[in-house]
Amino acid sequence: MKFDIAADAGDQIYDVVIVGAGIAGSILAKALAECHWRVLVLEGGTSQSLTLDGYLDNLERYYAADAKVPNAPYKLNPNTPQPDVLAVRGNDPVANSLGYLIQKGPLPFRSDYVRQGGGTTLHWLGSCIRMLPQDFTLWDDPKRFARWPLRYEDLKPYYARAEREIGVAADSDDQRQLGEWLGEPGWIPDDYEFPMRRIPPSHIDGFFEEGLAGAETELDGATYPVRVTSTPQGRNSIPNPAYPGGYDPIGAIGNPDIGQRCQGNSSCVPICPVQAKYNATKSLAAAVATGRVRVVAHAAVSTVLTSANGRVTGLAYKAYDDPGEPAHRTFIARARHYVLAAHAIENAKLLLASNLGGPAVGWYLMDHPVMLTWGSAPQPLGTFRGPASTSGIETLRSGAFRTAHSAFRIEIDNWGWNWATGAPSSTIVDLVWNQGLSGRELRQRMFDLTQRQVRLGFLMEVPPIPENCIKIDRGALDPLGNPRPVVHFDLPDYTRRGMQAARQLSRIIFARLNIDDHTDFSPLGPGQLSFEGEDYVYQGAGHVIGGHVMGDDPRLSVVDADSRVWDHRNLWLVGCGNMASEGTSNPTLTLAALTLRAADAIDAELRQ
Repeated sequence: MKFDIAADAGDQIYDVVIVGAGIAGSILAKALAECHWRVLVLEGGTSQSLTLDGYLDNLERYYAADAKVPNAPYKLNPNTPQPDVLAVRGNDPVANSLGYLIQKGPLPFRSDYVRQGGGTTLHWLGSCIRMLPQDFTLWDDPKRFARWPLRYEDLKPYYARAEREIGVAADSDDQRQLGEWLGEPGWIPDDYEFPMRRIPPSHIDGFFEEGLAGAETELDGATYPVRVTSTPQGRNSIPNPAYPGGYDPIGAIGNPDIGQRCQGNSSCVPICPVQAKYNATKSLAAAVATGRVRVVAHAAVSTVLTSANGRVTGLAYKAYDDPGEPAHRTFIARARHYVLAAHAIENAKLLLASNLGGPAVGWYLMDHPVMLTWGSAPQPLGTFRGPASTSGIETLRSGAFRTAHSAFRIEIDNWGWNWATGAPSSTIVDLVWNQGLSGRELRQRMFDLTQRQVRLGFLMEVPPIPENCIKIDRGALDPLGNPRPVVHFDLPDYTRRGMQAARQLSRIIFARLNIDDHTDFSPLGPGQLSFEGEDYVYQGAGHVIGGHVMGDDPRLSVVDADSRVWDHRNLWLVGCGNMASEGTSNPTLTLAALTLRAADAIDAELRQ
């Protein structure tokens, strides 16, 4: 892939300048290039992952890391710092502000992201789940929320395009059946096929599916099925022969002969060794291959320049040669239209630093707090094999109970207690130091325990409330002199009541399957909270949503239904920050669909 480092891109006027080479910026660049527009992509981070050699360096860094956290493979860049989950050490906002984010609480924001070419798709799990029709209407309260200015039907064709771009592996009949269980018939059209066949369910998936056959649960007086379905995923499997026009899986950047199919390497988060999992560099490489897209890395945009007539006139960016040194030069990129496609927090930060976007910039910050429960199954299940999650329980994502408490989706995990307790390392430490085992006895006990470990992850819904927000601190700057983001975050009672219902359902599931429940929320630590006399702990899902949401009222939103900023008509925003609510689905597929919709709107505007 051809790209420039710390270059002056002011030598010409482009049709579109895009800020950020993550999934939103890369998909948008490709879509606009295919419409024959000249595009400049400014990436504030490094180009480390834009070549195969760089990606392999990331892999070696992951192998050597003690803590296999999401950002472990990706070299730190002081000039474009990024959040680190290890920086969140408790619920104290002061202690949690030692990293990049300045945390104001009351609870910690526990998610991170990647600031380099490829963006956070470098470490995402790969779940590609559509939002439900109910998700677009649940928060239609014009007095408090920025209502979605579109509906599921408006986005349905763009979901199909996004699934092709990412290369989603899923079973169409599986998803149609789920739509019936959710009371959303037609959610997946009867004649629709996914590009690739589903990733094969794991032995653990089969254990839950068989044990939960016919199971039901009651929420707020109504009965709902508890069923297991396979999870649509952005990783290569077997191409679906029924997919119209066929589908060719995209291999690794720099070597398309590898990464053709998932090999079950069990490190999807934070890095797929063979690039069978989609990442944004694949779309970016296709964009560059058109000859109409130029990529400049080490180019951190600091200011959106505007004129008195409400037009954006340029983007000032700081170009640095060495990530370890703050020395830089400032250049200006110019185009007919400008798109901020950085991470949700970075987009909001740039708008705030430029005094643009209106009063709602930074509002409605969301994530999916993940409540983990774990236990020991009555039989070996083959843990620590394959992708982290291949199936889940999705039947509690929709229902009348959402007026009282949050919905949730449940990931069935294939990696045992890894996320919950640090297993298998924590397991062997306990066996050696606390139980004094060694030799053959240690090996046998270790195998028996880990092969029976099961874990569920409940992804909880957070409503779009303006109190959860992003601000900036102009007195706290990064090495390039750009302000650090300030995050205010809490979980309202609506979400806490959902956690209460989810914890009770976990107990029911474990009892039905004879799983010995080992869940323990008692130790003090980050993400711990109490609600109505019971303790809970939440993790961050990495699903950073909101901050520049779309809507139909400029007082409560930042962009319109086409992703155009209300007060600057040649400025557009794309990414998860546009989402007016989150529902319970992992947001990347919706991000991609909204980006493709924005591409159509920008193309139409350019043609005028």
